[in-house]
Amino acid sequence: MNQTALTHAGLARRHRTQKIMWGVFGASSLINMAALVLICGFLLVKGLPAISWSFLTEMPRDSMTAGGILPCILGTIYLSLGTMCVAFPLGVASAVYLNEYARPGRTLRLIRLGINNLAGVPSVVFGLFGLAFFVTFFGLGVSLLSGILTLSILVLPVIIGTAEEALKSVPQTYREASLGLGATKWQTIRLVVLPAAMPGMLTGAILGLSRVAGETAAIMFTASVFFTPYLPTNITDSVMALPYHIYVLATAGTDIDKTRPLQYGTALVLIVLVLGMNLGAILYRAKLQKKR
Repeated sequence: MNQTALTHAGLARRHRTQKIMWGVFGASSLINMAALVLICGFLLVKGLPAISWSFLTEMPRDSMTAGGILPCILGTIYLSLGTMCVAFPLGVASAVYLNEYARPGRTLRLIRLGINNLAGVPSVVFGLFGLAFFVTFFGLGVSLLSGILTLSILVLPVIIGTAEEALKSVPQTYREASLGLGATKWQTIRLVVLPAAMPGMLTGAILGLSRVAGETAAIMFTASVFFTPYLPTNITDSVMALPYHIYVLATAGTDIDKTRPLQYGTALVLIVLVLGMNLGAILYRAKLQKKR
């Protein structure tokens, strides 16, 4: 009888603990959701009055207190897509080597440790590295190419990590079946493993794209300029970018009171642009998953 009572008491205690933890997790989710809604609502209220067709399609003028942000929008798109074109193939190739070819051991552990540590390096350090290496040493100057290469190094750890996890999630039986049918290891990776892991790899691309589009420190030394009257025509041109433009308007403008609505409007456009690019990547990932 006492044993039964103790069992019921233990079950009741576990149920109470479970309810408390569910409450903590639920409260955390609500706090995060409330913060997101608050930020988005604040930007909508402050930035929506500044949004107009001319604001999206014209060049800045009058010391950037009037006009639009077209070069900033194009610069952000060029930097983001260019970075993904460079970083995603390199990240996937690195993940394939680490997961499929590299022999387990101390060297592999050190490589993975280095990748994980690289993911925690502040973006301003990458910006200074890009300034010293790409801008100065290779003589690329403050240009779109320098920014793309710097941002590619910045997001490589994220892409490598998610791509490697996606490869690990592919069942080993897929590889064994392909090899059993006479395919080579490379054919197995290219035709079986990579298509199965691609939706998971695109998750890393989405995360990298979000980070790249919002970076300021890494591009202010390598790609972005205070103002340029021309739209970029090739990869050697310097560009304006939405994150750096917000920083300029908020800290270095000639009349900050006049530019404050433009600051909020630019921030709102940046959020919408990032969400739009992420949505496109998510839809493409869903298409691949459906095809699989």
